[in-house]
Amino acid sequence: MIGQSGCPIVNEVVWVSKRSEIERAVQVLAPRIPDFEAGAIADHAVCSPALSTASPQSAAWLSMVAFVRHALTEYDSLLEEGYDPDSARHFVAADMQAVLSDWGVERLLTSSD
Repeated sequence: MIGQSGCPIVNEVVWVSKRSEIERAVQVLAPRIPDFEAGAIADHAVCSPALSTASPQSAAWLSMVAFVRHALTEYDSLLEEGYDPDSARHFVAADMQAVLSDWGVERLLTSSD
């Protein structure tokens, strides 16, 4: 079965439970995040095979950082222009931190984010 977010669902009860836990973690991390962005981040976290064993808090943070980087900055454009990923991350870090701060995130980005 395929869920609303487009990812395969093996067990709908487990999927709904995990998504709910991730949604709560997103709200704790970013209390002022708009609903659309919160939903997109939760969907990404639930659908990402790499995050399947992560805690809801870790999955929420990693998905939030990825969402902000790819959807709300020029990161992908910089890669298309030929910048390497580390350089592109450097150039968008301040913009990412500004978005996260606007959402009420107190955690600061690190070089590993």
